[in-house]
Amino acid sequence: MSHPVQLRSLQTMVPEVPLDQGAVRDVFAAQPEISRLARRLVSASFDGSGIDTRHTVLAELDLGAEAPTQEYYDRESGNLLVPSTRTRNETYIREADRLFVETARRALDADPDITASDITHVVTVSCTGFHAPGPDYAIVRGLGLSDAVQRYHLGFMGCYAAMPALRAAMQFCLADPAAVVLVVSVELCTLHLRSSSDPDTIIASSLFSDGAAAALVTARTFGAPVPAFSLDGFHTAIVPEGEQDMAWTIGDRGFEMVLSTAVPQLIGESIEQALRPLWASDDALPEVLEVERIGETVQHWAIHPGGRSILDRVQDRLHLSDAQLHPAREVLRTCGNMSSATVLFVLQRILNDPDANAGERVTAMAFGPGLTAESAMLTVIGGRDGR
Repeated sequence: MSHPVQLRSLQTMVPEVPLDQGAVRDVFAAQPEISRLARRLVSASFDGSGIDTRHTVLAELDLGAEAPTQEYYDRESGNLLVPSTRTRNETYIREADRLFVETARRALDADPDITASDITHVVTVSCTGFHAPGPDYAIVRGLGLSDAVQRYHLGFMGCYAAMPALRAAMQFCLADPAAVVLVVSVELCTLHLRSSSDPDTIIASSLFSDGAAAALVTARTFGAPVPAFSLDGFHTAIVPEGEQDMAWTIGDRGFEMVLSTAVPQLIGESIEQALRPLWASDDALPEVLEVERIGETVQHWAIHPGGRSILDRVQDRLHLSDAQLHPAREVLRTCGNMSSATVLFVLQRILNDPDANAGERVTAMAFGPGLTAESAMLTVIGGRDGR
């Protein structure tokens, strides 16, 4: 009998520099080139974001410390600077590999049974920078993994990319029951924030932040029970009407996010249709599942908190309780939108919840350019007190 593919030893981290949402709002609202209307939009977007704190790798934004450089922010004038895409990507190369290696190390250190010698595959995820040899190489070298480890990088997919990374990891484990896959996501979104009067850019500036997450995926069995999920199934849906409403492109002055005000409505209108094939493919769920009662059957919800309005729409359409959306809202409040890493932060909160019991079901979902909706079904297994 085959064993379930487990997601275990899930670890997250954020950079050292905190960003108070009110202080960042005031900086963006004070930029001299934006219009009066844009100033009002900045206040509305930042204040209505559901975010208290974000984090960044940019030391010069730590107003309580000495600024080593002035590439992104001029403290004397209070003006946001406009570094080139090359400058931003050089910062990414310097900072991202450090976080990739450290977060991967934390996942290994957190596991009572799996060591570096057990790793057979490394899957890295990021859409906020490029370089080669890339983060997959940095992890192999930094952790002393075997040169023969299979390495894969999922780049520039956007906020949903951790889901196909987990799906690929599950497929590796189904193909090879001895496989142990290290999945690591690092996003440095603040490298690309910019001042603008454009509403889409203002929305992006009010939401995005930096963060990292790593986990181990395997079908192997070990002696010590640990908090884990079984990966039960995945589904991909596309909402073609939203193709122009969420996009991620490369410009001369950084990567440029399109995130229109229509996105929450599009997600709200399409989420039930996007999720039904996932639920229908799950043998443990009823054949006919009333959306009004799905929250009774699926106890936990790891929804990517792309913004407060998105979570509001999802909660309303799926009739979910405040408690079921609490993990997503807390990640948004304390960390902001960290692109692909964010849904892993939400899953970690569920996994660490003392009220999450073995056998309870989880629906995870993340949204990104396309408009693409990636979803997964998981089950809580293992964990505290041997359950």
